[in-house]
Order: sequence, then structure tokens, then C-alpha cells
Amino acid sequence: MTVRLPSALVTDGPFLEDFKVGDVHRSSTGRTITQADNIWFSLMTNNTNPIHIDQHYAAQTEFGRPLVNSILSIGVVTGLMVPHTSQNGFALGWDEITLPNPLFEGDTLYADSEVLDVRESRSRPGWGIVKVRQRGIKQ
Repeated sequence: MTVRLPSALVTDGPFLEDFKVGDVHRSSTGRTITQADNIWFSLMTNNTNPIHIDQHYAAQTEFGRPLVNSILSIGVVTGLMVPHTSQNGFALGWDEITLPNPLFEGDTLYADSEVLDVRESRSRPGWGIVKVRQRGIKQ
């Protein structure tokens, strides 16, 4: 029996030459955030704010129910876009993050990314840098 292990070099997904300024890439699937996702992630990251993990407390707030941990929502949006933007690379950082609307348990997130800039790396020959505006979209 032959066992084939995945190659350490990823060959699926876009490469630098595939990105064009103005292109918009959309996630092909969404991700519904469950109560278990929210509680698990909040506790795993030591975020004990009751707005995320306490149904009774959250019911007494202006939202009336638990809010999804914002870092979880950012992570899901980022993950949804990996096959379209960073399958062959890695994130160098984030310039600005805004959370204009609350996300609740049971909501489904989709994502898109608009290509803002594409250039060769000045410090790493043979590498490139792609700047995107990523957006989470609630169903």
C-alpha cells in the first residue's frame, strides 16, 4: 500500500500573477456560527465577557441575546477567503478593522475581498504583496 502525504508546497489557489487591481473574489460557501462555536472560542481565548457566554445576561442587554465574539467573526471571514486570496501566502497584517453590525449565534457569514494593490516585494525577491479589502457579509 502506498500512502501519499500532502505536499508541503501548496499548488492550489491563486498566485501573484492571478491578482488584478479591482477584482472581487467571493467566498463560495458561508459559515453559520453556532452557540457552541461562540462559547468555545470565547472561553478558549479567555474572553469571559458575559455578552458572549451568558444567555441570561445577554437577554438583559440592548441586543437581547449573546453577541458572537468579534475575533471569531474576523477569523471566519478570513478563513472563508483563504482559497481565493491567501492559499499560497500568508497575512502580513491588517490596516483597519471595523465591526459595523452585531453578529448573533445562528447567523451565517459570507465574505468577499477586493484587490486594492499588487506588487513585487522589495525585501523578498520572488515574492509579492497583495493588498485586499475584506468584507464579512451576514446572510
